[in-house]
Amino acid sequence: MKYHEMGEKDVEKALNTNFQCGLQEEEVKNRRKQFGWNELDEGEKQSALLLFFSQFKDFMVLVLLAATLISGLLGEYIDAIAIIAIVLINGFLGFFQERKAEKSLHALKELSAPQVYVLRDRGWLKITSKEVVVGDVIKFSSGDRIGADVRIIESNNLEIEESALTGESLPVSKKVDIVAGENVSLGDLENMAFMGTMVTRGNGIGVVTSIGMKTAMGQIAHMLQNAQVMVTPLQRRLEQLGKILITFALLLTALVVAIGVIQGHDLYTMFLAGVSLAVAAIPEGLPAIVTVALSLGVQRMIRMNAIVRKLPAVETLGCASVICSDKTGTMTQNKMTVTHIWSSGQTWNVTGTGYHPGGEFYQRDHKVLPGNSKELQQLLTFGALCNHAELKQKENDYIIDGDPTEGALLVAAMKAGLKRENLLKQFTVEKEFPFDSSRKMMSMIIKDQHGKRFVITKGAPDVIVGVSESILWTGRLQHLGGESREKVNDAVEGLAMQALRTIAIAFKPIDSKTIILHESEAEKNLTFIGLQGMIDPPRPEVKAAVKECRDAGIKTVMITGDHAITAEAIARQLGIIKGNAKVLEGKVLNEMTVEELEEEVEQVSVFARVSPEHKLKIVKALQNRGHIVAMTGDGVNDAPAIKTADIGVSMGITGTDVAKEASALVLLDDNFATIKAAIKEGRNIYENIRKFIRYLLASNVGEILVMLFAMILALPLPLVPIQILWVNLVTDGLPAMALGLDKPEEDVMKRKPRHHKEGVFARGLGWKVVSRGFLIGVSTLMAFVTIYHRNPDQLAYAQTIAFATLVLAQLIHVFDCRSEKSVFARNPFGNWYLVGAVISSLLLMLIVIYTPALQPIFHTVPIIMRDWLLIIGMSAIPTFLLAGSFYLRKKT
Repeated sequence: MKYHEMGEKDVEKALNTNFQCGLQEEEVKNRRKQFGWNELDEGEKQSALLLFFSQFKDFMVLVLLAATLISGLLGEYIDAIAIIAIVLINGFLGFFQERKAEKSLHALKELSAPQVYVLRDRGWLKITSKEVVVGDVIKFSSGDRIGADVRIIESNNLEIEESALTGESLPVSKKVDIVAGENVSLGDLENMAFMGTMVTRGNGIGVVTSIGMKTAMGQIAHMLQNAQVMVTPLQRRLEQLGKILITFALLLTALVVAIGVIQGHDLYTMFLAGVSLAVAAIPEGLPAIVTVALSLGVQRMIRMNAIVRKLPAVETLGCASVICSDKTGTMTQNKMTVTHIWSSGQTWNVTGTGYHPGGEFYQRDHKVLPGNSKELQQLLTFGALCNHAELKQKENDYIIDGDPTEGALLVAAMKAGLKRENLLKQFTVEKEFPFDSSRKMMSMIIKDQHGKRFVITKGAPDVIVGVSESILWTGRLQHLGGESREKVNDAVEGLAMQALRTIAIAFKPIDSKTIILHESEAEKNLTFIGLQGMIDPPRPEVKAAVKECRDAGIKTVMITGDHAITAEAIARQLGIIKGNAKVLEGKVLNEMTVEELEEEVEQVSVFARVSPEHKLKIVKALQNRGHIVAMTGDGVNDAPAIKTADIGVSMGITGTDVAKEASALVLLDDNFATIKAAIKEGRNIYENIRKFIRYLLASNVGEILVMLFAMILALPLPLVPIQILWVNLVTDGLPAMALGLDKPEEDVMKRKPRHHKEGVFARGLGWKVVSRGFLIGVSTLMAFVTIYHRNPDQLAYAQTIAFATLVLAQLIHVFDCRSEKSVFARNPFGNWYLVGAVISSLLLMLIVIYTPALQPIFHTVPIIMRDWLLIIGMSAIPTFLLAGSFYLRKKT
């Protein structure tokens, strides 16, 4: 169907929908069965079978399988079967880790899908674009992403950027009128909007004509095909580290084999031992464990109401040194309530809290009726008319659908008995000029029931005063001169000193013949009516979050469009301003270069009366000072600053799709405390990754050294190949994963931010890996030598002792890895996942030692009770010796 050539009634009939009521739920279900979900095909995914087989493409695993085949041909069937079983178990572990990571990333993608407002059963709902069906009526405004192909049925200064489809960078003005003609190009379809494009200005309503692969975007079919999996800088560094470790491990393994052969050991046995040692030494599971640790951390963040859209942000969070946060809704409750109204030199106090429409009006402690004051009545009426918000009752609570500031104006009018739906029966909205952050105003052209037309404008007081030429004073128009301007400014300052945000309202009559096409024509020569002062109280949890950030070496900076006095009052309540910290206003910021701002920015804690464009300058100045900056935002104009910041943060409730697209982190609850929680989790994820790197590498160093030292000392093999593989399986799997689930240490938010260029082995990690690995190897060898020299004829018994000592030493060492300080710094039962993993590993070790059926396979023999004292003593040396030396150093 060529919907662009059809009038609105014909489109409504063709799509079998109702523009006033929307579709009913039953009809939505029927259409979804007919047309499917509104999503683009993603291309073929790797099947589970291929993912499983991909676990065995590693070079060392292939060498091991080849060695196993040789074992089978030489008649060593038990060894061959055991090795294959271990390789398969390792394969399954890797498979499940990758599947979990894949599912986590898919869940993230679902959560960060664009959302749309849709009309269903006469009410507007917010749903994901995936749920939209053909015939749905949807509305969109500046900053929204269009969720499907739509025929526009209402347009208010609507402009849409369609470069993703047409290549044309300039936004396209949209209209409702029919577009006729054959073979009209996409760029000329001015009454259509397309999936994936962005609204850059104004607002509109459209009816969905195509979804999914039937849309223009679907037909071009270049979006979302085989989406690339994001690799973080840490994962890249670990990949490079893995290559170095592989080279190092292969050289050491070759050395062990060569020395073993020179010492007279059998070539086949040494070859198999060498391959087993190489497989054990190379931490092939490290990238998978890092991916799982990142995805599990991201899942925990989701439960804290923070969606990570870009994985590198998880690492960067731990480096954040400055959080630049919006005030309204992020640091405050976003439940604006009008408490003071000023007009004609008079002030009214309004009672009631939140969005409940009950309240009364007082002057000097005397209750008054709003209808008795023409100025008050007019101010409240115009505030309700120049408005888009809707008040909805949800159980025992009232919520606002729309902007909280507009909601406060709406509720204030309702307290005076002025309901917007009743006012719209007396007044007709002819045209609208939507709010724009650069203009800081919104205007409507209204016609009353007598045919009189006028403009209503609301916005920031200083801006409204600037475009007003007169003021309504006790029912008469007066010139807005120096004295009256001063009175207005004093009123604004007086309200701001009470931490109130002020909205000014003005109007002007226009005759029936005047045609206004642009906001600049509407928003001039106005008559100033008065001010409405509202408060958005701070969120109770934000003060504690600001303090915790300060303790963590993170500076909090408030950025707001509010008056400087209001911003400072709220900032002091929250503890953001301490001592002589500065408040810098937008007009001063306008005149400063980035270089000039660099000189001042360290002393500034609040930026007031700023526009979104200023945010970019603030980010650059802080970054030039060496800071890692987290920047919040919700509007279209915030996107450049969000994208430029090291950690871009967008709002999940009030944020536009443009802002979300540019951000790395989305706050589902728009709460500053959630940023703090995300930083804490980001720090913990990084620390947990360091923990299991430390654990895995120290364990692997220990395994190599015990074999190397034995060869150098011309001793028999302390471990047979199957035992090496079993140690690798038992100790590297579950305990390493459990470390990734460790809770943050108590002082994680009392440390300074990590330097963004810090290497994996910084803060002494390299020394800990080498020293612990060395001691694990030496203590295992000492246990082997002690038993071997006691009875050289019982080599299998000595090897079993070495096997048990190595496993136990690594399982004790895993608790040491939970803290940068020592094993005694944390409660060993603080991570029950780790306790469970260690117990299961111990049980698997004991089963291998004491089960008669498994003893021939693993070349083990039962250990007598008294020798367990030797095993426990030797395996405890690496951890407790170094823990003791730590405390001695600390005391001295």
